[in-house]
Amino acid sequence: MAEAAKAVEAHADLPGVRLWYRDTGGSGAPVILMHANTGNSDSWGPNIPALVGAGYRAIAFDRRGWGRSVAQPESGPQPGTIADDLHGLVDHLRLVTFHLVGIAGGGYAAYDYAIGHPERLRSLVVAASGGGIPESDYAREYGRVRLPGFPDWPAQFREVSLDYLATNPTGLQAWLEIHGRSRQPGAPAQPTRNSITLKRLETLRIRTLLIAADNDLTTPPYVMRMQAGHLPDARFLLIPDAGHSVNWEQPAAFNDALLEFLGRG
Repeated sequence: MAEAAKAVEAHADLPGVRLWYRDTGGSGAPVILMHANTGNSDSWGPNIPALVGAGYRAIAFDRRGWGRSVAQPESGPQPGTIADDLHGLVDHLRLVTFHLVGIAGGGYAAYDYAIGHPERLRSLVVAASGGGIPESDYAREYGRVRLPGFPDWPAQFREVSLDYLATNPTGLQAWLEIHGRSRQPGAPAQPTRNSITLKRLETLRIRTLLIAADNDLTTPPYVMRMQAGHLPDARFLLIPDAGHSVNWEQPAAFNDALLEFLGRG
């Protein structure tokens, strides 16, 4: 008989932070989910049940300075890195290996962790993310498509497709509520531990899935195709009718893609 899952919501006391996490428990392969800059771990609400239903142990955490995680300067340096906080959580939970999924800003940290600790990863999934790769690595393409004043647009217009904005007011309101309780006032951005470049991606020998959204204005699909071309073992998937928040806007398509990929390992 399968082991009954014991879900946990708690803080882990790690160097420099009391890191809040949600762990569905169970004996399945662990899948760690890393949220975007405009969200927190609640952003994975449409995806966690699908993972649990497929037998996986789903773990999501609020990054330092986001959501319910609390920076602790007396216990460690600030602002730290997401990759180091992740590694501390992995050790806290006594995980040996796991699948890692990062979306948008969480994709930066996913690449950072993969570069530093490739031996811990069963697979890597990066969705709707520029990956923290310098724009100069993408050469002239970024300059051709960057919309005027784009970084100053309201978050929902940068992160959510016009289709979703127009047709799903309930979902949009829930997205905005999560965004509103995500990054704490004055919280500094955490740098990456490693330099992430297209050349650095060529060193990764991890089975990888890159998920792009066809209406993503923040990370257009060509950006992720370019990343895929530099990863030795990468698959590329395009989800239609979605913007930057692809896991939220099109959860069924996202979940199907994720589970199909994880099941291959």
